[in-house]
Amino acid sequence: NEYCTGDSYMSTSEAFRATATGESMDRETAKKKARSNSQSELAKTISSTMKIVGDNYVNSTEFNNKEEITETFQEMARTVVDQEIRGAVEICEKLTQREDGTFVSYVAIELSGQKIADAYKSGLSQNEKLKADYNYEKFKDTFEKEMEKFEEDRK
Repeated sequence: NEYCTGDSYMSTSEAFRATATGESMDRETAKKKARSNSQSELAKTISSTMKIVGDNYVNSTEFNNKEEITETFQEMARTVVDQEIRGAVEICEKLTQREDGTFVSYVAIELSGQKIADAYKSGLSQNEKLKADYNYEKFKDTFEKEMEKFEEDRK
C-alpha cells in the first residue's frame, strides 16, 4: 500500500505540494528521510515554477538589461525557496513497518502559493536594481497564471 498520494496531494493553484517516502530500520530515520525527500521535491517544484514566472515576467516588461534582471529574479527565487521551504506544513504522515522490520514513512507536505508570492514580493521590492521597475500586479498575474497550470495538468 502507498499512503499520502493521489489527487488530494498534488499541487494546486493555491498550494505547492510534494509527497515522498523514507525507509530505514530505525523509525525516526525513516521519518527524517521522508521529510527531507518531500522538502527536496517541494523545492524542485517551486524553483521550476518560479523560474518560469520570472522568465515570463521579465519578458513581458520593458527592462533595459533583461539578462541581468532575469539572473536577479532567479537568485531571488533560490533565496525564497531556501527560506520558505522550512515552513512547509505536513498534511499527511503514515508510518508502516515491513515484516523484515524496515520502517517506511510516507509524508505529504504543502506550502501556500500566496506565502511564496509574498516572500518573493518582499525580496524584489528590497532589491535596488528592481525597485524602480518592479510591478507587483504584473508579477502576481504572471504567478497566478503559472499556478493555474497545476489545476489544468490534473484534468
